[in-house]
Amino acid sequence: MKTALKIAALLAFAIPVAALSGDRTTVFIAQDVRTELVRLAPEAQAKGSSGSTLMATGNLALKTSVRTSSGGAEIHAHYDDLMIVEQGSATLITGGTVVDAKTDANGETKGPRIEGGVSRTIHVGDVVIVPAGEPHQLLIAPGTLYSALVAKIKEAGNEGIGTRNEGIGTRD
Repeated sequence: MKTALKIAALLAFAIPVAALSGDRTTVFIAQDVRTELVRLAPEAQAKGSSGSTLMATGNLALKTSVRTSSGGAEIHAHYDDLMIVEQGSATLITGGTVVDAKTDANGETKGPRIEGGVSRTIHVGDVVIVPAGEPHQLLIAPGTLYSALVAKIKEAGNEGIGTRNEGIGTRD
């Protein structure tokens, strides 16, 4: 959880990080992230959602998410979601029960909606942490363009999620 909060602080406030000898820090330039979100908007408007992976290494994947329509309910068995709202607003439903839940071989559970959850509105600048095992769903109001940075953080003891770094606007 402390790691997730450190990542949120770094990304949310675009704090410059001095490169030290041997430092493995990556900084995503705020303007480049915004440009990527704008690039994804037409596809999201046509299909309801779009996204990209900015970086995936070890137990962390940093993704972009742009939505114009609501997503289904889901439960991640092995990773936490850390979301930083960049544009628009959404209703986040957490807890409760996923209706007509189906779980795949990777432990990912999906369904059309949540019953009995807690609803809250999230806005630009909000940071949301959804722990592994927590049902969650985003509802997007018609006409809303919602975008967020999403960090997928693998739980300790699980294999990493990749080593790819597409590197838009990064400084290593």
